[in-house]
Amino acid sequence: MTLFNQLKNKILVLDGAMGTQIQKWKLEEEDFRRGYFESHQKSLKGNNDLLTLTRPDVIKSIHRDYLLAGADIIETNTFSSTSISQADYDLEDQVWNLNYFGAKIAKEVCDEFNDKKRWVAGSIGPTNRTCSISPDVNDPGFRAITFDKLVTSYKEQIIPLIKGGCDILLVETVFDTLNCKAALYAIDEVYEELEVNLPIMVSGTITDLSGRTLTGQTVEAFLISVSHMPLLSVGLNCALGAKLMRPYLQTLKEKTEFFTSCHPNAGLPNQFGQYDESPEMMAEEIKEFLDLNLVNIIGGCCGTSPNHIKAISELVEKYNQK
Repeated sequence: MTLFNQLKNKILVLDGAMGTQIQKWKLEEEDFRRGYFESHQKSLKGNNDLLTLTRPDVIKSIHRDYLLAGADIIETNTFSSTSISQADYDLEDQVWNLNYFGAKIAKEVCDEFNDKKRWVAGSIGPTNRTCSISPDVNDPGFRAITFDKLVTSYKEQIIPLIKGGCDILLVETVFDTLNCKAALYAIDEVYEELEVNLPIMVSGTITDLSGRTLTGQTVEAFLISVSHMPLLSVGLNCALGAKLMRPYLQTLKEKTEFFTSCHPNAGLPNQFGQYDESPEMMAEEIKEFLDLNLVNIIGGCCGTSPNHIKAISELVEKYNQK
């Protein structure tokens, strides 16, 4: 059964946060260097994407925990695996390895499960640059990156994600829609070059209660900006908890013919940057999404764990059985 046909018949569950789970391993600098970067000149601790190479056991364990919790779709550990983001660590030359092996090990873990079809989504983050606004308040015309450079960087990421075995490409946490359009342009070019056509998910992020992206677009404007592509789904993730996302999801559902997705944070962070919303609390808030038929794909973002995904999966199963 294709992913499209499956979504016509049931709600699918996406996995939860990668960073939260990595933190629980209490890894040190040597974990980010092992076998690859022992002599690298910069500190690498916190560059979580490197763990795909240096501690694949950690990443596989996290993927496995989410699948055991009931996730239908798991995301690769490649959110920052572009040459633009890795330039902060002088590791632009590792982009192929990060994405290829990120996809490969996710696929390997999925293949351990034969109870139902599992899917691997290649995670494509927004990079640490914005194409639409200046980082310098004294020079509003300045741009830290160009559209063409973004396209080139995204192509470098997308090709190994596909070669490594991804089933889906997920352009997520979109705070600047022009960055997203560069990713979509890159996907389109790669599909033509490789003669492939994987499903594409796009997920934007509403940064605060203004209901707008960081670059000022409303949800409807964001939707219009990406709807030229034949997407599998469009949705929202990060920044807000489930409760605060509901009105924006309603707008998406009313305005689009694509499937809709959502992976919210476990509430808003507290004063220590931690997330206090329990799995039960989050599932209760998500229940309203299901009652109103707002989502086709539901998961978790910052602060969520396999326990959150298990609670969501058990809730979704009740609706899929109706």
